[in-house]
Amino acid sequence: MTSLITSDLDRTLIYSAAALRLTGPDAMAPRLLCVEVYESKPLSYMTEAAAALLGELAGHAVFVPATTRTREQYARIRLPGPAPRYAICANGGHLLVDGESDRDWQRAVAARLAGECASLAEIRAHLLDAADPAWLLKERVAEDLFAYLVVERPLLPDDWIGELSAWAETKGWTVSLQGRKVYAVPKPLTKSAAVRELVRRTGAERVLAAGDSLLDADLLLAADHAWRPGHGELADTCWAPRHVTALPERGVAAGEEILRRFTATVTEAGHGLTGAARGVDAPAAPSGDQGRTAAAGATPAATATLPASGGAEAQAAP
Repeated sequence: MTSLITSDLDRTLIYSAAALRLTGPDAMAPRLLCVEVYESKPLSYMTEAAAALLGELAGHAVFVPATTRTREQYARIRLPGPAPRYAICANGGHLLVDGESDRDWQRAVAARLAGECASLAEIRAHLLDAADPAWLLKERVAEDLFAYLVVERPLLPDDWIGELSAWAETKGWTVSLQGRKVYAVPKPLTKSAAVRELVRRTGAERVLAAGDSLLDADLLLAADHAWRPGHGELADTCWAPRHVTALPERGVAAGEEILRRFTATVTEAGHGLTGAARGVDAPAAPSGDQGRTAAAGATPAATATLPASGGAEAQAAP
């Protein structure tokens, strides 16, 4: 059986120093491997045990990082093991094949965005108009696909996100608060659509996934089985459809446990990588966003329209 394993990165598999959540005596802390450097400083880590597990997965499954990071931000990450042939960046806006963005996929995504939601320019203008300079630090556009704000979280009004989300819903967009970042993402822009395309290309018979945020819900719903850590928005909302395992581990220990579960699942019955997983066909247009197992559980109450968007990474540097 060919397995495709896809995972969110930040705060799922890799962690900034602030997100590690190390517990216990310092002398008992796990050894850490730096997997990202930004402006000559270490930024993201995983445990050495997690690194070893990830390195082993390449022989058993097609591993696909799935991130809301831009291609530039993703390129800073140096994951252990062979470089993944496929990667999903910009929340599904870019499907990388051997490090290059698939142009046919770009065109298919652009067509969906043009036909199914309001323009980025309209959303961005509203974000800037609604934001208060007292707590707005930065405003950014990612890959000309979506926008986000960097805010002083303690100063953000309690009802501001709810009001923005209600407005964005009428425009075909989704809003998510991730750490200090407020993301506005088009509903048609999803990691799960890109995963379905990769299932078609590779002939994968099973999809395993992991993620931590409300914007990862569609990715997890599209999988045959999925895991979420004990931290993050999904944990905060107690979101756990029947095929999603809620892990108790938090911080970098959760990333290690997720990789342990991936490895155990693909090796327990000798389910290795088959030749079909290496083939590449011409891309199809992104499909609808119900996900394979959307009926397996309700989406988080705070974002009733999610599974229409993919994961977000709060720690990635701008």
